Amino acid sequence: MKDGFVLDSGALIAIERNRGRASRLMIAIVERAPALTIPAGVLAQVWRDGSRQARLARLLRSPRVVVVPLDQPTAQAIGVLIARCGHPDIVDVHLALCARMLGQHVVTSDPDDVRRVDPAVGIISL
Repeated sequence: MKDGFVLDSGALIAIERNRGRASRLMIAIVERAPALTIPAGVLAQVWRDGSRQARLARLLRSPRVVVVPLDQPTAQAIGVLIARCGHPDIVDVHLALCARMLGQHVVTSDPDDVRRVDPAVGIISL
């Protein structure tokens, strides 16, 4: 298992908002995790303007952060997983696929969606 976490859009929003329990948890994770994985679709869900999203922009510059692209082999694997689990959200399925392939836990504001895709993936709920 690779140490680190796969972050969903709720996790990235918590980092940017910097208030409340979810934000405190995300700050602790970001400070301590050796690796952070962000599926490209997750980033697309939250990215609007880097000049207004300073915390997120700073996180993306970290050498511990990897944004996983949605290339052809990944897209095909997501399609196969969608057929198996019946969950139609490409971003949720990519999130779970990344976690499974990397052996990382998912940090999510919507654990039910991740469990629907892959009940065996470790989850940290925000």
